[in-house]
Amino acid sequence: MKPVRLLVLGALRRRGRAHGYQVRADLESWGAHEWSTATSGSVYHALKSMAGQGLLVTHETVASEAGGPPRIEYELTQQGEREYLDLLGQALADREPSLDVLGAAVGLIEDLPRERALELLRERARAMREWRASITAYLPEGTDLAAWGPVGEVLSLWLSTADAGAQWTDRMIRRLEEGAFTMAGE
Repeated sequence: MKPVRLLVLGALRRRGRAHGYQVRADLESWGAHEWSTATSGSVYHALKSMAGQGLLVTHETVASEAGGPPRIEYELTQQGEREYLDLLGQALADREPSLDVLGAAVGLIEDLPRERALELLRERARAMREWRASITAYLPEGTDLAAWGPVGEVLSLWLSTADAGAQWTDRMIRRLEEGAFTMAGE
């Protein structure tokens, strides 16, 4: 999954109806151009592409007073709403999304009801722990990964990634359980 799709759908959902410049400005205000592939060109491409897929409906507005061409405003369709919530859920539950996809999902997490977000994060934590267990399942007890050379370093990287991912996810779960953020429906 690419973060641009999730971010554009999320920005449009929050605005209700917007033209490309507004969506791009929202993403830039979130710093998304720094930590994701959400560049100016990719935002406009995503808007046109998703409109063609029936995820967005377009509305042509009057030309600007400065004499520019009419602007096109975009709005989520019901299919676009479903796609957005599906992508958001996938990104939160996935044990190994790219960091920009996970970052986009965390930034938009408040669009979910608290219990749904907790369910997805618990699924992610469980997947991280299962992945860790699968890495160590065939290692002889007392294995010194440093003695395994580069292969041991790869295993060590995977184990560290699984541990860090589970710890971060557990922290997010605790924060949500303690009432952090204003979630959908609250």
